[in-house]
Amino acid sequence: MSGRLEEVMAAIAPARLKGTLTDLLDIYSPSGKEEDIQLYLEDLLSRAGFSVERQEVEEERYNLRVTMGENEPRLYLVGHVDTVPAWDLEEFGAREDGDLVRGLGSADMKGGCAAMLETWLALAQALKPARRPSVGLLLVVGEEENGDGSAAFLKRCSAPWAVIGEPTGLSACFAHFGYLEAGFVTRGVRSHSSLPELGHNAVESMLRVLLHLGKDSLFKRGESEIVYSIREMRSSQKGFVVPDRCEAWIDLHLPPERDPGSVEQAIRRITAGAGQYIPGLDLSVAFDFASPGYNLGTDNPLARILEQTYQRLGLTLKFEAFRSHSDGNLFHAAGCRPLILGPGALEISHTPEEQVSFPEVLAAARIYAALCLGMDQYAGLALERRGSLNCFDRQASWVGC
Repeated sequence: MSGRLEEVMAAIAPARLKGTLTDLLDIYSPSGKEEDIQLYLEDLLSRAGFSVERQEVEEERYNLRVTMGENEPRLYLVGHVDTVPAWDLEEFGAREDGDLVRGLGSADMKGGCAAMLETWLALAQALKPARRPSVGLLLVVGEEENGDGSAAFLKRCSAPWAVIGEPTGLSACFAHFGYLEAGFVTRGVRSHSSLPELGHNAVESMLRVLLHLGKDSLFKRGESEIVYSIREMRSSQKGFVVPDRCEAWIDLHLPPERDPGSVEQAIRRITAGAGQYIPGLDLSVAFDFASPGYNLGTDNPLARILEQTYQRLGLTLKFEAFRSHSDGNLFHAAGCRPLILGPGALEISHTPEEQVSFPEVLAAARIYAALCLGMDQYAGLALERRGSLNCFDRQASWVGC
């Protein structure tokens, strides 16, 4: 390892990291109510000697942004501080079970945030200002809802690279699935529930629509490349009546190369023919949100840094595509190249069983440190060869803040 990296690795403190992680888990921070956790983080970073910028998203909601180094950040560590709402307000906080730390947001993504904070504190502790890399730390709000925190940042700032600490089990995701949200509404005729023959049941129509969709090859599990989930279905609940309206939403996660527009057209085609199989069908379909995926490939400086770092740490490096939607889609659309990499498992995120392995969180802090320093070294060599900051990476946007 280089001298700087050895110094920073030695400064990464497991006890401090675990303390930060448990503190974060003990602060309830669902989307839209992130102020308490941002106040905690602002105080932590300020006490470490940093000037912390509040980046307003809306009234009383803001991101936190911190930078170090002599130049504009070449890489940002990005974490979202919000979570989904708690399953149980009595038990959302940290609970330790051996090497496991349980709690709401432990995997998605307070484990990643804690690791990034520890990297940041270790860089500051081990290196004098002139030796620190030119990197940024961004702690955003609103990722679990609509990504408004990252959107606010991207209106003002940019950098060639970002590392987003979503739960990947430390797999490196330079590829990212796209996302499409499909909404369906069926309408019927209300009648007393004891006389269903006089009405038209919108729920029955919806169930038949969903079964009709499921027969198409687009929705064949195990055969289709598309990952989908019927997220929600609800109908009118007032009175002892046949429901006259039913709504359903389907989440579709699309391989990086699949255009969301082509999937939307396919669904419209399938549903357009449903009426010949479903008597009296009154159906409307809407697509309120779509985000294309991307694939950056693995022939890039961050991938090379990871190969060396995982070997030195005794870890197995896996390259995968991130299957969920994340702020990575927003960063990529804005011209940044995001790597999704963090501790924890995606499959237990948003569930009462959410947990993270503390050794994985500690390893993430070390990996983030290597990426910060390695990217800074790579940039310095590129500057020497090319003689200009603007030539560092011709495919990236150098806007700064």
